[in-house]
Amino acid sequence: MPGALWIAHVDVTDPEAYGKYAALAGPAIAKHGGHFLARATRYVQLEGPDRPRNVVAQFPSLEAAETCYHSAEYQSALDHARGAAQRELVIVELSE
Repeated sequence: MPGALWIAHVDVTDPEAYGKYAALAGPAIAKHGGHFLARATRYVQLEGPDRPRNVVAQFPSLEAAETCYHSAEYQSALDHARGAAQRELVIVELSE
């Protein structure tokens, strides 16, 4: 089964609340086999809306990434991000 990437584009509007999200989200992602490939690193915006924080995490499978998103641990973290950022999140399965 191929792995998957969790790709988030974020514009943080409340750094304090979003910091609480980030502190809880990392362990939740790790618990589901995810690890960060890029987290708020340099980027070049070529198309679409600019979101100054971009995060890429790799998971062992699309299912593991989706399970992580719906997990109680991640949803608890996400409670801090709601209203603290504008964001898009997509899970993309890697090609074999």
